[in-house]
Amino acid sequence: MIEKINGTAFKDMVLFGAACIAGQKQAINDLNVFPVPDGDTGTNMYLTIQTACAELNKAEPATIDDAAKITARGLLRGARGNSGVILSLLFRGMSKSLKGLTEADGAALAAAMQEGVATAYGAVMKPAEGTVSRLAAQRAAEAAQENNAVEFVLEEAIRAGEVTLAETVEMNPVLKKAGVVDAGGKGYLIILDGMLRCLRGEAIPEVKDEPEVKEKADFASLEDEITFTFDTVFIVRKAMGEKSLEPLRAYLDSIGDSLVIGEDDECFKVHVHTDIPGHALTEAQKYGTLELAKIENMRTQRDDLAAGREAHSTDDLDAVEAELEEQENAVAPAEKR
Repeated sequence: MIEKINGTAFKDMVLFGAACIAGQKQAINDLNVFPVPDGDTGTNMYLTIQTACAELNKAEPATIDDAAKITARGLLRGARGNSGVILSLLFRGMSKSLKGLTEADGAALAAAMQEGVATAYGAVMKPAEGTVSRLAAQRAAEAAQENNAVEFVLEEAIRAGEVTLAETVEMNPVLKKAGVVDAGGKGYLIILDGMLRCLRGEAIPEVKDEPEVKEKADFASLEDEITFTFDTVFIVRKAMGEKSLEPLRAYLDSIGDSLVIGEDDECFKVHVHTDIPGHALTEAQKYGTLELAKIENMRTQRDDLAAGREAHSTDDLDAVEAELEEQENAVAPAEKR
């Protein structure tokens, strides 16, 4: 039973978790109906954690404080979509709790998981109760009182999370209608399970073609689940001087929903669903310099999924541009004829 973990162990665990979610991202996409049925949760979580991996691979963290800080910073900057921003917040909270520690035992890991949940709940405008992460962290704290080994605490957290995940199909009316469990919760557990498998010395999995999905949402039954059209994510480098983000939070909540704001000392990242993304970007620039933005039409994504097609995202822009160029080249000779 592994008692404690240091910076190197934490780095390896995150890399292992990332490899696990890479192999199951489409399976998670096929469960993604909440908060909107746009089928990208797995892809967003995968791309988010890959940014953290890129940062970790360039570093040799001497302490768990260093490793957690690098992970949290990479996740925030790479966060995609609602699920990616929330994942970054869970690890941001962990990093805050592990600050100053060289290594962590079970109690320290449990405290870090609880701080992660508190950070995520504090950033989400209207958090959903009964989440997998919250009850997993709650069980972690209880387990640390029974056995202070990191391995035991993580194992018990995952066990409780899996029980909660199975219940999410009944907790949420949208999930119940589609007949699936929560996609974000499943993705988080896949990462935690990968971290545990790494701790136990398993070989990191190779990313291969994903197996055929056994559980898939009925996207065609979810025509009325989208309130606002555009999934809007952007990052802003903070202006000099302290400036509260609460007025921005209130404004964004007035023009959309599914609002999440994550931040560190240098920048903040916003996720919001809205019909007027340009207004959101303009307002945010009062708080700093806009560095990156991503806007996707969730209605067209939902329609594609309902029709059995693959939903496009901004990550497909190169392919879409090439397809349009090919179509233009095909039309030009026909017009000449």
